[in-house]
Amino acid sequence: MKVLLVEDEKILAFEVELFLKKSFYIIDLAHTAKKALEFLDSNAYDFVLLDLGLPDMDGLKLLLEAKKYNPDAAYIILTARGNTEDRIKGLDLGADDYLPKPFSLPELHSRMQAISRRKYGLINSEVSIGEFMVDLQKRTITHATMAIELSKKEFDLLSYLLLHKNRPLTRMQLCEHIWGNFIEDENDSNYIDAHVKNLRKKLGAFASTEWLETIRGVGYKIKKQA
Repeated sequence: MKVLLVEDEKILAFEVELFLKKSFYIIDLAHTAKKALEFLDSNAYDFVLLDLGLPDMDGLKLLLEAKKYNPDAAYIILTARGNTEDRIKGLDLGADDYLPKPFSLPELHSRMQAISRRKYGLINSEVSIGEFMVDLQKRTITHATMAIELSKKEFDLLSYLLLHKNRPLTRMQLCEHIWGNFIEDENDSNYIDAHVKNLRKKLGAFASTEWLETIRGVGYKIKKQA
């Protein structure tokens, strides 16, 4: 998943960025509201982590602007402002959560996962698809009791399609949210197709993968199970 981190405290920003990268997120980092708006103008994000105390714009104002660019992202406010009024304002303006500083990085990650589960209607991190069981938190996939080894990008591709079950995702969307950049040429498109082919081959050795559907001229989707 792709995350925009807007934080002017550079040491904290580095720590959050490093932690989330190790947790398999793709991170863009902005230390100012101006840079954040530049990122938002040209990218789509799954999460925006937003500090309120920015040097060039109040964070609540930036939240309003950000939602115009990226209304589908989940927004988490990260701030040293602990008063109830700011917290209520942020939530009323559309923030999904509010995490006061100082905070633990594992707690931030847990809140992000909880938001994802709510957003995509998941009860927990385990999702069944066909004859397979996928644990999105542990990043594992099993058939019966047999664990199946996938590469990092293969699992990222599968999990992102699972979160958007029954929704066709274009190659451009997959490339941006999993690889961190837009498709620029046919080679990028073929790169995604090659990962889908490898995924089908690995899983197909255990059971049918007919639920992983190619949408001609568009991309891919995971069909909703009956």
